[in-house]
Amino acid sequence: MLDFSSALYLGMRHPAAALAPWSSLSLGQPAALQEPPGARALAMDLAALQGCEAAWMLPSTLHLFWDLFGMLAAERLVILVDGGSYAIARWGAERAQALGLPLRLFPSGEMAALRQLVETWGRQGRRPLILADGYVPGSEHLLPLAGYAALAQQGGGYLLLDDTQVLGVMGTQGGGSARLHGLHGESLIVGASLAKGFGVPLAVLAGSRKLFRRFVAHSQTRVHASPPSAAVLAAARRALALNARHGDVLRARLADRVAQWKTGMAAAGIVCRGGSFPVQRLPGRAHLQPALRAAGVLALAQAGNGPGALTFLLRADQTPRQLEQAMNLLEHHIRRRYERSV
Repeated sequence: MLDFSSALYLGMRHPAAALAPWSSLSLGQPAALQEPPGARALAMDLAALQGCEAAWMLPSTLHLFWDLFGMLAAERLVILVDGGSYAIARWGAERAQALGLPLRLFPSGEMAALRQLVETWGRQGRRPLILADGYVPGSEHLLPLAGYAALAQQGGGYLLLDDTQVLGVMGTQGGGSARLHGLHGESLIVGASLAKGFGVPLAVLAGSRKLFRRFVAHSQTRVHASPPSAAVLAAARRALALNARHGDVLRARLADRVAQWKTGMAAAGIVCRGGSFPVQRLPGRAHLQPALRAAGVLALAQAGNGPGALTFLLRADQTPRQLEQAMNLLEHHIRRRYERSV
C-alpha cells in the first residue's frame, strides 16, 4: 500500500529502541509541582529554533489553547479568527468567548476585512487577538502573517499562530512561521504540535518571557493534568537532534517531492491545489478514493461545499517512483471515468 495519508512530512519516526532510556514514564506529579527531567532544556531549544525568547511544553495543543485562551480572557480583547483556522485552536477561542470575550470571524487572508474589524473594535476599547494558522492546508499561498502581526502590534494586542503544519517543515532550520516571516516581539504567540514535522505528539507554546511568566502563574493544566511523558520528551530530543543533522536535507527532499507532484499533475491536466506545501488537494476527486485504495494507493477523501476533495500528503521518505505510481494510477482512473461518461 502506498500511503499518502500520513502527515509525518519529514518522515521522522521514533522507535522505542532509538530513544534514550528513562527510569520512570511519569513522575506521578503535575508540572506545577515538578517538571519532568530535561523539560526546561528542551523548551529552551524549541524557543531558540522558533526565534522566540521562551517556550513551554504541554501534552497537546488542546491543553495549550485551553490554558492560553483561559488566561487571555481576563484582558480587554476581541478575538478575530481567520476563517482558515484549525478546529482545536478555535475550541480554545470559544472558551474565551464563553468567558466573555467577543469573537468575530473574517475571510481567510483578507487584510482589508481584518483591518476594519481591528479599527471598529479598537474604537470600543478592545485590543485585537488575531488567531490564524501558519499555513492553511490546501491553500495556494501563505497567509499575510506579517500584515496580521503589524495590525496586532498597532492595536496593542496579539497575533496567535497555530503553527502545527509549518513547524519543522518551513522557515530557517525548520523554525516555522516566525522564522519564515520574520515575526518577533511581545505581540507574537505561537502554539504548535510537533506531531507532523517532527513526528512527536507534543505541543510547544512559544513567545516572550513576559508572556511565560504569566502563563506559568495562571496555567490550569499544569496543576490538573499530567505533563508530557518521559518517552515523548525523549522523542522530541531525538527529533531536534535529527533536525540539526539532517533537517535541511529532508526539507530539500520534501520540496523535490512536491515539485515532482505539481509537475506531474500539470502534465496530466489534473487540477491540484496546495502550492509548495506537501498537502496537495484535488478538488472534486473524493469519489476516486475507493478505486485507488483497491489499487494500493491510500489518500484522504475530504468533504467540502461541493464534491469532496482527494488529498495526498507528501513526505520526504517517499521515493520518486512511488509518486510516479500514484500519479499514473490517478490519471488512469480519471481517464477511465471520463471515457465512461462520454
